[in-house]
Amino acid sequence: MLIKRGSWSSSCLAGAPAALACPNNDLLAGGATPRLRPADLGAGAWLHCGSSLSKMFSLGSWLPELPGLAWGWALLDALLQGLVGACAVSVLCSLLKVYLYIQCANNPERQAEKEAMAARRPLLEPLHVLVLTAVLALVGSRVAALVVLEFSLRAVSTTLSLGKGAHSSQLYLLCQYSLGCGMSCGLTFLLEGAPHRSCNLALAAGLAGLLALHARRLARHVCALYELHSRQRYCGVCILLLAAGHGIPRLLRSALGLAFAVADLAAVQLINRDFLSTGEAVRFWTPLGICYTLLVVYMQEESRHSTGRGPAFRTIVVRMGGLFILLLTVGRWTDILHVFVSLLGELWCLLRSGVLLESCCRQDSAQQPGAATLSGSGSGETSR
Repeated sequence: MLIKRGSWSSSCLAGAPAALACPNNDLLAGGATPRLRPADLGAGAWLHCGSSLSKMFSLGSWLPELPGLAWGWALLDALLQGLVGACAVSVLCSLLKVYLYIQCANNPERQAEKEAMAARRPLLEPLHVLVLTAVLALVGSRVAALVVLEFSLRAVSTTLSLGKGAHSSQLYLLCQYSLGCGMSCGLTFLLEGAPHRSCNLALAAGLAGLLALHARRLARHVCALYELHSRQRYCGVCILLLAAGHGIPRLLRSALGLAFAVADLAAVQLINRDFLSTGEAVRFWTPLGICYTLLVVYMQEESRHSTGRGPAFRTIVVRMGGLFILLLTVGRWTDILHVFVSLLGELWCLLRSGVLLESCCRQDSAQQPGAATLSGSGSGETSR
């Protein structure tokens, strides 16, 4: 059997026994170039020929198979997840800044806080987003899940300990890093195994960036023109904030509650997938529950005796120290590294929001029973 070399049709003959049995095929006559028709070839052989041609003209066939390419895509996904979390933190801080500025503008005794919040720092916000994106990209899903669960337990305990209708403004600032970890955990769980994971993350990062940009513009507008526009009834945005600005904490509570509910479910699932049996899960969750319970009790006692930035920093160190000791016994060596990264992220978020934290302390103290008159006058002036 002679087959002319150089003919691309000869590569298809191996998968087309039906073509050899065709009586009109010149291949059986000997020596001539075979004239094969698509009907003479089997369907699988014809598709095989087409795939061979597509590989010949495909760019991927000319590139070597490097394992670093897969690592690069994983790094890109981690950066996009971190960017979504950082943008969520930026939106939280901007809305809280708007609320606190309105409260300070309506209170003559808090003019110094108002001026401190209105100070322009054009490079601080982009720097904060970049640093927080890098930190959230470095933290693994396991430690991020533990941070989310710890803060959720602390938030529930703090909410139950407060009076009916009261809220802690400091809790909004203390949840910054935990919110970023919660967004990262939620995206990891929801997009795990998705065929277009990077495209979905890019879309989520774009939407989160737009929200953060508009919230940032709103905060700048309020700090610059709220007092003028609210007196002259000139701007629709400022008039809306004048009438309904006191409802911003309620909006933040609802949004954070939904975000952490999804994050908690994702965190439990991400932690449980590493266990091969129920016994391993029990050996992990039992010391974790005891450790978190002791941390919550300690932080509740600490918050009753003192307020301000000092106790907040001590709380961060104690929380991360307890998590470090726990992971020394039941964790991995990468978890230890991620705990130190989380400590840096918590400290960075708290340092960046120093002015807002001081204002939140005053706001919470104004809600105490002894300051009910001041709180009521402020809210009434805002509603007018």
